Amino acid sequence: MPTLITTKQRLGTATALAICLAPMPLLAQEEPEEQENAAQQAEVSATPIPLVPSEPTWDSFHGQLNAQKYSPLDQINTDNVGELEKVWEVHTGDVADGSGDLPATVWSATPVFANETLYIGTPFYRILALDPANGEEKWSFDTQSSLEALTQPALKNRGVAYWEAEDPEAGERCQKIIYMGTMDAQLFAVDADSGEQCANFANNGVLDVNQWNDTNDRWPLSLLQPPTVVGDHLILGWAGMDWAYEQAPPGTVYSINARTGEREWTFQALSDEMREQSGTANIWTHMSADEERGLVYLPVSSPSPNYWGGNRTEEVPLGTSTTALDIETGEVVWSRQWVHHDIWDYDTVAAPTLMDITVDDEEIPALLQATKMGFLFVVNRETGDDVWPIEERPVPSGDGSVEGEVYAPTQPFPTKPAPLLDQSEKPDVWALADAVSFGECSALWNDLSYEGMYTPPTTQGEGTLGFPISAGGVQWGGVAFAPESQTAIVNTSHIVQYIKLYNREDYEKADSGSGNESGFAPQEGAPYGMRLEVALNRWGMPCWEPPFGELVALDMTTGDIKWRRPVGASQQYGFFMPESWGSPTIGGPAVTAGDVIFIGASMDAKVRAYSLETGEELWSDQTEAPSVSNPAVYEYNGRQYVAFVSGGNTILKDQVGDQIAVYALPE
Repeated sequence: MPTLITTKQRLGTATALAICLAPMPLLAQEEPEEQENAAQQAEVSATPIPLVPSEPTWDSFHGQLNAQKYSPLDQINTDNVGELEKVWEVHTGDVADGSGDLPATVWSATPVFANETLYIGTPFYRILALDPANGEEKWSFDTQSSLEALTQPALKNRGVAYWEAEDPEAGERCQKIIYMGTMDAQLFAVDADSGEQCANFANNGVLDVNQWNDTNDRWPLSLLQPPTVVGDHLILGWAGMDWAYEQAPPGTVYSINARTGEREWTFQALSDEMREQSGTANIWTHMSADEERGLVYLPVSSPSPNYWGGNRTEEVPLGTSTTALDIETGEVVWSRQWVHHDIWDYDTVAAPTLMDITVDDEEIPALLQATKMGFLFVVNRETGDDVWPIEERPVPSGDGSVEGEVYAPTQPFPTKPAPLLDQSEKPDVWALADAVSFGECSALWNDLSYEGMYTPPTTQGEGTLGFPISAGGVQWGGVAFAPESQTAIVNTSHIVQYIKLYNREDYEKADSGSGNESGFAPQEGAPYGMRLEVALNRWGMPCWEPPFGELVALDMTTGDIKWRRPVGASQQYGFFMPESWGSPTIGGPAVTAGDVIFIGASMDAKVRAYSLETGEELWSDQTEAPSVSNPAVYEYNGRQYVAFVSGGNTILKDQVGDQIAVYALPE
């Protein structure tokens, strides 16, 4: 779950300016009847399916299952994008700033365009079906879910998923279905045409996923991310709160039959023994899939608790990994671990982007995994083999202040592409922030441990400096890819945080009781509680030098950076900072055949268009709140549209919204 993203990522009121291969052991658990069902499904999905659809689609969270966030539409291009105008907007009314009876809302839903309708879920757990040309409501469905922040500090929603039958039965309902989950782990299925619940799915259209939460069930399995729909399978991960306890529910992934709601197979990243003493290693973000090869790719998070690993010193090879499963059976085909013995909450945070690239005249079916560390790992998506060498390098071994730990001696480092930010040295103190705070930043730097990337958490001084830890690098928006030019586009945040562990007695004295976004988290059951903070001075200014966020384009034929530039503007106290300083970002880009990149994501609540070729900013508009979801690009009745959801995220700043803003060229 956005675990650290909530706890850990605390930008506060915000920064002024967020081994592989070789077949792995079979970890899936199947019943005989389930195996039979899987075999039947395999027969249905025998037809080859291209990685990039020939027609423009935006019927899933990232537009397509390959997570390229790419549209072949070119009506809007670099010559005319400056003429874009807002053609309609909708305010859902489902918003709260946390000042009243309700928790604040966090709305990161990307609209889904399918069935000639724009579908979206809201943080009040309602589904809206809108006319894509004017935003008029076709129908709405209210789950009547309790608006309680059971596992998160806010009400959260990342939208809906869409499925349609390959062989629909005429006159029958629910041949096209919209799915949405709730924070208390109820998965709803409603007819895409009418909004009526699907009687044949689970219990009259509602699947109680929490019925399977039977190990360390300290909290419900919150369904904040929509299921990943692959053929007739709903691949379902969940979010929780792994910063709070040593023992947590294990991060089981479920394959659900899209028509009936029956469970088909499950996947566990943890061994039986580890599930009892630890937990999570879940998938709280979206997944990607290569339907032709029959593989679904899981971005697996870290085991619990997040910042102490004395309860899991044995190897956990599938934790903090990208793991490829057979879609029909859930068997592990290959896995690559990106962080050994993760004690930094480096959850693999985004769906890997699948791409066909040409490297040294060789056509490669590739997979690019972006990470919180600012690394981009590129492997062959069939085998998990390196495209460019990934090296195991020695890393710091700690100062001995934390009992029970057994640190990993090495970690994987990609040789190409280059890291998105320079983690090789301690970031310089920003002279301006230091001067106006009378040396506060320099004093903090002197009290922080730092021996390079992967310095372990400590109990000493003010703790360990991390650049980045959970708030920086790349978040769940992930990487976009333009297949014709083989260019990848990614936004990255440059954020310094620091983390300190406290023995139990000292933690009880230090914890200010301000909750899981205050920086303190108990890791209850573990010998250490923790505190994670962004390195700000007394005025809320970052103590490290700008830029604070960038947009980067990479040539995937060479692994080289084509261009990079600051993205957005930071904002605090009502003032916009110079755009050359950039902004931390949450939410990712979309790219089109018109050579245009669309992205919101920044603190200044603007949505923007950039040239794919040069990185030049071509257009922008002000929205109600930061657009922390990826944009959606679609065509309806011959007109191309770009839709942004401006809902905000308290990790970025305290500005929330309920706006869907849709843009097109003048008619």
